[in-house]
This record gives sequence, C-alpha cells and structure tokens, in this order.
Amino acid sequence: MVNITHKNNSLRKAVATAIISVSDLATIEAIQNKKVPKGDVFEFSRAAGLLGIKKTSDVIPDCHPLPVEFAAITHKIDGLTVVITVEVHTIYKTGVEVEAMHGAAVTALTMYDMLKPLDKGVEISSIRLQSKSGGKTDFKKDISNGLRCAVVVCSDSVAAGKKEDQSGKMILQKLAQHHLSASFQTTIRDDFDTIQSTAKQLSEEGFNLVLFTGGTGLSPRDITPDAIRPLIDREIPGIMEAARNYGQQRTAFAMLSRGVAGFIKSTLVITLPGSPRGVEETMDALFPYVLHVFKVAEGMRHD
Repeated sequence: MVNITHKNNSLRKAVATAIISVSDLATIEAIQNKKVPKGDVFEFSRAAGLLGIKKTSDVIPDCHPLPVEFAAITHKIDGLTVVITVEVHTIYKTGVEVEAMHGAAVTALTMYDMLKPLDKGVEISSIRLQSKSGGKTDFKKDISNGLRCAVVVCSDSVAAGKKEDQSGKMILQKLAQHHLSASFQTTIRDDFDTIQSTAKQLSEEGFNLVLFTGGTGLSPRDITPDAIRPLIDREIPGIMEAARNYGQQRTAFAMLSRGVAGFIKSTLVITLPGSPRGVEETMDALFPYVLHVFKVAEGMRHD
C-alpha cells in the first residue's frame, strides 16, 4: 500500500454516480410501486451500497481502511433509467473516491440482481466520479510562482564548514514540490544580532517568504526564535501549532520545538527545526496550506 503517513488529516468528500437502464416502463412502475418480488429495490440496494462503501478496503487491495463519517445514497428515475448518486465524507489522510464509486457499483449490481427476473434488458453503465474535494489539491489555487523566497540556515558548524548542510537542501526540495524556488540562500552562525540583521535585510528587500532552519530547540545556542520574535509585527501562532501537532503524531519530542511564525512588515518568516527530518515534517505539515496567507494579504490590499 502507498505510504500516506506524511499526509495531513482533512475533510475529504467524493460524489460518484452509476446509471442502470431497464427496457420496459413496467419495470420502472414495479420499482416505484414496490412490486418487485425480491423486495423494495431502492431500500435493499441502498443498504447494500452502504455496506459496499464500508467494505471497499476489503476488496480493493491498495485502498486504505478509513473512517467513513458520512454516506448517502439516492436514486433518481429519469425515463427508463435510474441515476444512483453516492456521497461519502471522511476526515482522514486520503480521499474517498474509490469508496464512493464502489458504493455506486454495489448499489447498481444489487438493483440488477433484483430486477433481472422481471427484465432481461437491465443494463449498468457509466459508473463514474463526479466530484471530489479535500487534501492538498484544493490548495493549488493558492500557490503563486511569483513569491520571492529565501532560505537561511542557522548553524555554527555549517557556517564554519565543519558540517554539510542538509536541512537547507531539504527546504529547497520541498519548495520545488510546490513550484517555488529560493532566489536567496545563506548560512549564518547561531548569533542573535546576525539572525536579526538577516531577517530585517530580507524583509526590507521585499522577500515574501523567509524560511529559517536551525536553532529552535532548547540548547544554549538555540536562539533563532528569541531573535525573530521581537521583530514580528503580526504573529501567526496557528502555523507553529499546526507544525507541532503534526510532529507530535510522529515523535513526542516535537513538543520541545520553540519555532515561531509571523509577518515582519509584509514578509512571512517561519522558523523551522534544524534537523532534515524536522524540516521535512514541518514543511509537510504547513505546505501548501500556509501559502493561503498571501492570497488573504493580497485581497486585503485590494479592499
């Protein structure tokens, strides 16, 4: 099965349809009047479809078991056809498209089984996904290729050439996944004044997004948040709350991160952990969702 442990839980929805056609109006009338010998076609097929939704991961090998938190199945008669609509919701790491389509298929097959003694011309067609929402794809509209990004590595050992930078490279890799790049990169020492002057300079130069990595822990030299916090005009506590919550689900030590985030004038500054894994997890937790702040800020400027 595909690894989804890096994904965030979010509200995900899917709507699927299936069409079942009959050859005689009498079949439709039998359905409507509940005269089908095997029982109430709509109610039996609806119950079967709900079971199909919940059992999807049992019969589709690569589907993840997930909590189905809402499911609805409706039937609409249109001439000699019945349109089956299935809607499924979950709050989870992966979508429910297959669950919705599997539910539509099982609903249609149940109707076929119940109607075939009456009508040899019953036919199932067009099982398809109508819509889906949730997850990172919903945030593609918030991504802007015009954002000016900068990456600052805070590390005494990397600045002295004693250690190779891995965290900065991880940030660049993660930015690239969202069609962003850093037009400025630098490595500085864990020095209060140097961190502050670098942040001020990048803000004055008009960078939209500045990502610091390193110095967010509890060692004596971890002073990045202490240097950045006094410069922030508008702190956004939810950014780091989201990052720590995401990290906490993967390691208990995430609670020890002291990262901060907010605007220095019009520049969004985020302080990331210093380890490559910490950077990777924080970027996965925040992106592309955090880019929505630039859309909001742009809207405010136009108001």
